[in-house]
Amino acid sequence: MKYTSFFAGIFAVISLPVFADNNAEQFKAEVLEGLDFISVRENIDAPAPAYGALGLDVYQSSDAVQNEDIQLFIPTSMYMRAGGGINLGFATDKAKIGNAEYESSGSWTTVVGLGWNLSSFVRAEIDFQQSTFGFSDLDKAQANYENVGGMLYFDLARRYVQTGDITRRRFFVPFIGVGAAAGYYEFDGAGGADGFVIAAPQAVLGFNIKLNDLIGLDIMYQYQMMIENGFGWNTGADSVDNISNVIASFRVNF
Repeated sequence: MKYTSFFAGIFAVISLPVFADNNAEQFKAEVLEGLDFISVRENIDAPAPAYGALGLDVYQSSDAVQNEDIQLFIPTSMYMRAGGGINLGFATDKAKIGNAEYESSGSWTTVVGLGWNLSSFVRAEIDFQQSTFGFSDLDKAQANYENVGGMLYFDLARRYVQTGDITRRRFFVPFIGVGAAAGYYEFDGAGGADGFVIAAPQAVLGFNIKLNDLIGLDIMYQYQMMIENGFGWNTGADSVDNISNVIASFRVNF
């Protein structure tokens, strides 16, 4: 009996490094396989689920991007904008025919723009606008105006904010803008003050509402000081008139 115990003890001491080495290799394998050593990983890009605190720590980087409670936003460099609006007759100079004046009525405008996000506060944009003017008490008379302009926008709140490693886009961002445009007026009928016009300055005041991380709604007031050939029919040259619009447009970032 003594001999049997003696040989068993020697075998245990000799075997101990082997068992320890096997346990270390098993631990490494369990971590690599997500603490699920029994399952076999079929695809190296799709490891087995990680259970427990150790597994969460090992895989928390990959799990974070799948967490629905974390909103991620990657700042974009460019955007497109398209929309339309109405002319504010009470804030727009009246068209003239001789000594008579007629307020704009039923007038509207459309706009398409391409912009660059220069920073979280500053944007630059090139836009094309087309406007059609109607006038009260002049049912058959209208004017058309097309222009191309450049604008510099200043957002009054940072468009995106960063908390730790998470970047998110702000829901509501007010902004102002200033720029200039050039185009062509055409008044229907004889005696119309047609010709080349310059809008300088062109200024806006508005706000953006985030619909999702890439699409927002811009609502803004636009003012244009028109240096032109007159605004109406049979008018004098070198006229300066004021045009006001309210415009809503969708801004799509990319």
